[in-house]
Amino acid sequence: MTRRPHPAAFVAVVAVGALAVSAFWALAPLRDLAALRGSDTPAAVVSDATPSTPSAERAADAAPAPYARNDNAYDISTLPLIDVRSVNSAVPVDDDPMGSVTSVLARPLGAGAPVFADPTAQPVGQLPRDHHYGGTTVPVVQAQADWVKVLLPGRQGVPPEGNGGQTVGWLRAADVELTTTAQYVEVHLAANTIDIVSAAGRERVSDQFAWGKPSTPTPTGRTFVMWTTVVPEFRYTQGHPMVYLGVQSPVMAGFDEGDVAVTAFHYYRMREGATSFGCIYLDGPAVDRLAQLPPGTPVMIQP
Repeated sequence: MTRRPHPAAFVAVVAVGALAVSAFWALAPLRDLAALRGSDTPAAVVSDATPSTPSAERAADAAPAPYARNDNAYDISTLPLIDVRSVNSAVPVDDDPMGSVTSVLARPLGAGAPVFADPTAQPVGQLPRDHHYGGTTVPVVQAQADWVKVLLPGRQGVPPEGNGGQTVGWLRAADVELTTTAQYVEVHLAANTIDIVSAAGRERVSDQFAWGKPSTPTPTGRTFVMWTTVVPEFRYTQGHPMVYLGVQSPVMAGFDEGDVAVTAFHYYRMREGATSFGCIYLDGPAVDRLAQLPPGTPVMIQP
């Protein structure tokens, strides 16, 4: 784990996750998104010729009644920033951490987008389009004609008193651009495997890594690649990147005097068993491969 927080990097504390294959996940399921949203798919969505699947149709049939469109104007400068350091009690913690995601990513248009805990209420924060520490390209976990539900950076509360789990929120479809990703990361802690999954199949990235010890566990569930950077000051990484995730430690308020406890994949010389502060310790080639994944790539951590 990181020794001291660096001004250009957060301290990593938890491990990487993997996105479980679910009925709703389809490799490039743009038609899945269109089915959930109706026929008015915006031009911002990248076109995709992949036909919808029966599982996608079932997901669409099971979708909840759509929320009403909201065309209100909001001054996002008056709304709390949602980023890796934010603590916002109004932002929900993911209520379905082992649930599915789509292969659709959302990024705010303009300077940023208002974030809603409830599409029928007022916004509780704002997600910027650009941020030094990333976290602005986020995976969609649910979609309707006028709304998308996404995973978010930041925390609802600070452990041990508050819940530091993966947060979620709703964005208006008109406020975001939508793209697709053809891959996701799947981590199985018990099996000690990490795969990048795509239409081409499974690419085994690692079958030997360390994860969180019982007192500082690796969080499980869905999250995403938030930010990737090299931090020379973290000498234990030996020049390999830090791949930070959108989820933070379930038990730590911060790490090594820092104010965040961010999960990450990173290099470490000892890579076996439940020995970390929550991060996943990998060898150099594995970290370097994961560092090639773009921001927003879904990640699912299975126990």
